[in-house]
Amino acid sequence: MALPKRKYAKARQGKRRSHLALSIPTLVDCPQCHSPKLAHHVCPTCGSYAGREVIEIKSPKKKPG
Repeated sequence: MALPKRKYAKARQGKRRSHLALSIPTLVDCPQCHSPKLAHHVCPTCGSYAGREVIEIKSPKKKPG
């Protein structure tokens, strides 16, 4: 295999990887319950999407204690 004659600089490596950073997902408010949710996804709190209930959300069980 061919090998480079000189070592690549760390700055050059950083420039190559500059677009690989992770971004925080954008959240929007649910129009039904006003809790934050991902856009174009079913609301995990109330189970609604596009103004209608799509999935039934069971209420969380309370821990004994």
